[in-house]
Amino acid sequence: MDNELLKKVRKIEIKTKSLSHQIFAGEYHSAFKGRGMAFSEVREYQYGDDVRNMDWNVTARLRAPFIKVFEEERELTVVLLVDVSGSRFFGTTSKMKKDLMAEVAAVLSFSASINNDKVGALFFSSKVEKFIPPKKGRSHLLRIIRELIEFEPQERGTNIGEALRFLTNAIKKKCTAFLLSDLLDVDQSGHPNYEDALKVAVNRHDISAINIYDPREKEMPDVGLVNITDGETGEQMWVNTSDRKWRREFKEWNDIVYNKAITTLRKYKVDCVSIRTDEDYVKGLVSLFKSRA
Repeated sequence: MDNELLKKVRKIEIKTKSLSHQIFAGEYHSAFKGRGMAFSEVREYQYGDDVRNMDWNVTARLRAPFIKVFEEERELTVVLLVDVSGSRFFGTTSKMKKDLMAEVAAVLSFSASINNDKVGALFFSSKVEKFIPPKKGRSHLLRIIRELIEFEPQERGTNIGEALRFLTNAIKKKCTAFLLSDLLDVDQSGHPNYEDALKVAVNRHDISAINIYDPREKEMPDVGLVNITDGETGEQMWVNTSDRKWRREFKEWNDIVYNKAITTLRKYKVDCVSIRTDEDYVKGLVSLFKSRA
């Protein structure tokens, strides 16, 4: 790892690890409660206990009613689904979408680690570019952060469905997955291309979506004639941003895309928060965690 990259990794680690300890650890613990209830022990039946938890083998052997006691299985497996398509390089404020995604992903990683959860990462464009299987440990987390900073995908398009299908097939036990993306993967009507894959994935895994976007993707200012390049296709075009009709249609189209994405996520009970590149992401993540608690 060269010195410049090492400095970037260290800077993100210091900032996000501190946030995870000070702000997110408790919220995260409350929001993500583990895979379920695991058997702990048996004890004698007490008035009011649920008879469905009776241990009939022990009851028969000891000739007294005994009941199974369960406790929360705390350890989780967390997987970050990170969009590395060409559109992540867009940014008109102090941060590009890519930078914000890296910080948010690092915070989630450290929050999970503080709770003794395993963390993995899946980087996707129009295909699954790289998969880092879930593990524990600081060196593993730093590897994920390093990849968040420097990873160079082979393709520039977006296929969220492909990432969700890979998750469904690669992780057999239920995991907690965070989709970090601008969600710009739609058909000509603005409807998400990934609905079918999402429908399958939510039956196996606990998925939350973090929509990262730049304010200029929602509304274009009047700055005259500008050359716009599509970050994923490389296609260029000149547009007259002084044209009110064009600006109105641009906003209407992006509103349609956003609303259909949110409607689809809610349809499958996927918790979602949208965070702008010019906003403090702390508030957004806290609201996501609190909505689940």
